Amino acid sequence: MADAPRYKRILLKVSGEALMGGGEFGLDDATVSRIAEEVKAVRAMGVEVCLVIGGGNIYRGLAGASHGMDRTAADYMGMLATVINCLALQNALERLGVHTRVQSAITMVRVCEPYIRRRALRHLEKGRVVIFAAGTGNPFFTTDTAAALRASEMECDALMKGTKVDGVYDADPMKVPGARRFERLSYRDVLTRDLGVMDQAAISLAKDNHIPILVFSIVEPGALAAAVRGDGKFTVVDDGN
Repeated sequence: MADAPRYKRILLKVSGEALMGGGEFGLDDATVSRIAEEVKAVRAMGVEVCLVIGGGNIYRGLAGASHGMDRTAADYMGMLATVINCLALQNALERLGVHTRVQSAITMVRVCEPYIRRRALRHLEKGRVVIFAAGTGNPFFTTDTAAALRASEMECDALMKGTKVDGVYDADPMKVPGARRFERLSYRDVLTRDLGVMDQAAISLAKDNHIPILVFSIVEPGALAAAVRGDGKFTVVDDGN
């Protein structure tokens, strides 16, 4: 069947910056709604979906630390920024009729559930979308690492990373005409070369758990569904098997 999904369960990693649309800060409602439509389309294919969202559109811990703030405090502020983004996407999904739960690694029971692995798995089995907030709940770890960790815990078949371009290039294609896009890379390739896929902790987690990473354009409508089917433009990072 041509439209059959290649994966049964995926984790989608979206940066906070992807939620800004054409703005320089905060949330763009139209962009958040469009990403929610993308997720809904994949759910309609029968794919179980969970997400990790960054917080860089609101606050970035490393930026705060670079200006003299205590790194731990700055990272916790960044984690709280991700919660805002997760609640915004939950609202957009539920407006579309997609049942969604937000689980936070930092307990805040008035606004979302605490992260409990078995409960998250049950939500996925019931067809709900689960959004994981507050990163790993620990400072000094990125939301990329949180995405690889949750993908491993949720036993996902793939980790989908939405970016502004349709894969991994040997240079920034927005700045370098003729930059070469890779169709496939090994975990070793991205661990030993500065290709900007994810941080090394995230790549190592994916490698250890044999979870392929698909890098695609979150900006292009329909690109997520195409990547899940395996017929779009994207780069696969895997162990080559």
